[in-house]
Amino acid sequence: MHVYHRKPINSMKILQTAERVSQVDHSDNYVFQRSLLAYLEAARLVSGKVLEIGTGSGYGVSIIAPHASEFVTIDKYQTGIPTETSTNAEHVKFLQMTVPPLEGIPSDTFDYVITFQVIEHIQRDDIFLQEIKRVLKSNGKIIVTTPNKKMSLTRNPWHVREYTVHELEQLLLTYFQNVQPLGVFGNEAIMDYYAKNRASVKRITRFDIFDLQHRLPRRLLQIPYDILNRINRKKLLNSNEDLVTGITHEDYHVAAANDNCFDLFYIAEKV
Repeated sequence: MHVYHRKPINSMKILQTAERVSQVDHSDNYVFQRSLLAYLEAARLVSGKVLEIGTGSGYGVSIIAPHASEFVTIDKYQTGIPTETSTNAEHVKFLQMTVPPLEGIPSDTFDYVITFQVIEHIQRDDIFLQEIKRVLKSNGKIIVTTPNKKMSLTRNPWHVREYTVHELEQLLLTYFQNVQPLGVFGNEAIMDYYAKNRASVKRITRFDIFDLQHRLPRRLLQIPYDILNRINRKKLLNSNEDLVTGITHEDYHVAAANDNCFDLFYIAEKV
């Protein structure tokens, strides 16, 4: 077994922003349940040694860990991994690092790499994918999710870029083979929330008559975006409590990707 630097799990702290979805804040439920589905789908696929890039608040660890002989999860920040479950097992390790590169991780090590809602934050997505390919074993697979650019309601200044169905497929084909372009879709309840969210965002952005959201450097917009995003989610919760709190991961499903999916859910293989 490879030896990695390990930080004590019970010392990790949760960094809460609108970009790091919470499993306890009801206003995040619409996004959280979609993220939860990605982990549940990945759990049906993974086995052997698994690397996760982007631990977040750690809610996915207990879903993936039982399916892995060794599970290493990475995040830029200290995070909160539940300690009341088997995620405290010896085969689960947390690494705090900024990627890329995947520093200290040997090549040809993992059977699967999962990375959910991360690649859109990475300045050099080419190096990011090269590093993932490096640490994967031959015939190992990457499972990646990222927002579908076509369904974004406004510019997200926390994202370096977003991808269309075609763009992500072509990017992955540069480094991997056998790309499966899948997407996460929602039922009527999800589409109802999406319509209400779109109307709310439109009311906010109507004041941006000079289109500053696209003209200003994204770093100047991150904090205002985060504040407005949180306010908007709280407002939608207060106005539609039954709808928002009633959403579960079963309201989402994975199918062949198209412009109407919320997230891209792609699987690719190192050959």
